[in-house]
Amino acid sequence: AQARKSVAAMLDREGRRLDSAALSALAMHVTDGPFDKVKGLIQKLIERLLKEATEEATKKGFCDEELGKAKTDRDFRSAEAKKLDIEIRGLNLKREELEEEIQLLTDGINELTKNLNEATATREAEKKVNLQTIRDAKEGHKAVKEAITILKEFYSKASRAKALLQFSPIDEVESSKPGFEGEYKGKQVRSEGIIGLLEVIQSDFERTATTTETFESDQQTAYEGEKTRLEGEIGTKETEKGTYETDKTAKESDLVGLQDSLKDAGDLHATSLEELEKLHTSCVDTGESYEERRRKREQEIEALKQALAILEDWKGL
Repeated sequence: AQARKSVAAMLDREGRRLDSAALSALAMHVTDGPFDKVKGLIQKLIERLLKEATEEATKKGFCDEELGKAKTDRDFRSAEAKKLDIEIRGLNLKREELEEEIQLLTDGINELTKNLNEATATREAEKKVNLQTIRDAKEGHKAVKEAITILKEFYSKASRAKALLQFSPIDEVESSKPGFEGEYKGKQVRSEGIIGLLEVIQSDFERTATTTETFESDQQTAYEGEKTRLEGEIGTKETEKGTYETDKTAKESDLVGLQDSLKDAGDLHATSLEELEKLHTSCVDTGESYEERRRKREQEIEALKQALAILEDWKGL
């Protein structure tokens, strides 16, 4: 009886020190029942504690492994999401740069097209004026030429008619007298002045037509050169713009894919955090650490072994 009291006191003391409900409960039953039953209870508790130690060690190994995997997965998913986010930011920046380039090229094409349209309108107006000037000059030249021909015929006929009407023997005698030389030819000097003036006008019309034709040709050549230059610049800018637009479309397609990947990565990261939280709850957030529980259990087993030793010593007496 003294031995059981001693065992009960020791177990009660260790139960309070270790805050062990199992030891405290066993201390209350040690004083009751046969000796062998008491030893059996102690032995069963030792076996239970050893089994718990083995199970917890196994669980700790599992927890350590799974927590390691979960942390690795969490870090990988986090890194993947950050990487995708950086790529998306870079693509967005590149897309904005392409949009700016496309807008600049569009403005340039519009300006060049405006200049070409203005040059074409100016050329058409100049051509219209030049062609009208040429037509007027040629018509004037033709009209003056016809007038000169008519006047020449008129003065020629008038001169012959006058001479025939005024010719007589007396005239012929008189004409041989001093003061008369040659036959009468009408107002030839005056006619020559008029015809000469008309010929000057005719020459002016001809020169105007020729000069305007040359001017029109030069203006057309200059316009065609400018037109070729502007169309070339427009074509170059349109080609460059098309390249940028193709690149922009590709970037936008890549962005859609990356955004989908980022969403998937975010979902997987969230899943890995949930899994890690579950493992943390079952493996870490248990009030005491594994090491604390292990030391406490070892001390409980040691106390139980001491109790058995006391009982064995008492039985040997």
